[in-house]
Amino acid sequence: MQAGSRVRWLWWLLAYTTLAIGMIGIVLPVLPTVPFILLAAFAAARGSERLHRQLLDDPRTGPMIEDWNRNRSIARRAKVIATVTMVVSAVVVVLVAPALWIPLVVIAIMLTVGTWIWLRPES
Repeated sequence: MQAGSRVRWLWWLLAYTTLAIGMIGIVLPVLPTVPFILLAAFAAARGSERLHRQLLDDPRTGPMIEDWNRNRSIARRAKVIATVTMVVSAVVVVLVAPALWIPLVVIAIMLTVGTWIWLRPES
């Protein structure tokens, strides 16, 4: 296998892995969906033209990817949904975590991701 095809294969693997995580994030509130979909589109553009085209053509993922590609923006609706989901997830983690450090780490990660999302311009 040549170096170029190995790198392309790694981009392909990253694209499908992050897409799967993003799809899981739709039903599992602890995982943010938007960053994983954006990373999947970024990786697919380098490793799988077919997946990249499918993501752009999909009515659920296409608009957010286009907004990001155009001006690095995230729609307010996506920001609000992400924030509400993270707050609900934080409450659930606090209620069910067996040790105090677990919700502290999870909430710190969610605060970091939430801050990053809200600092992006809106489309």
